[in-house]
Amino acid sequence: MSRRLAREYAVQFLFSYDFNKDDNEEQSLDNMIEEFFVMKDSQMEEEKDEVLPKLDKSFSMELIKGTLSELMEIDERIKTSAISWKMERIAKVDLAILRLALYEILFRDDIPDSVTANESIEISKKFSTEDSSSFINGVIGKVIRSKA
Repeated sequence: MSRRLAREYAVQFLFSYDFNKDDNEEQSLDNMIEEFFVMKDSQMEEEKDEVLPKLDKSFSMELIKGTLSELMEIDERIKTSAISWKMERIAKVDLAILRLALYEILFRDDIPDSVTANESIEISKKFSTEDSSSFINGVIGKVIRSKA
């Protein structure tokens, strides 16, 4: 469960990052990530929810930084896999979920594609619309098939 929570944190960060990009990306990114985790931890404590353990926070940070470092290639794969969809039309939360999933699928060998696909669909059910899980599943499935 905590790895899913780590992914949820990463999706939430990627979603907010899309609106708050900065020119001084390297330093700004580290500051944004640190502030994000402090904010999320205090929010979770207030809500009596599970605060992300240190190991899972590290995993979440790896996912965030990895996704952002490969963002151009990931977005290109989304464009070629989401047929008839322009990037501007994809809901920002769905885009964040897809970006994270494609990072895991394309650049992480330690996470099975089926786990990534399942986690992405579950996260979309929590944060997005009812129809989003089908769209996300379709794009992820196409990327997995093209990888093979």
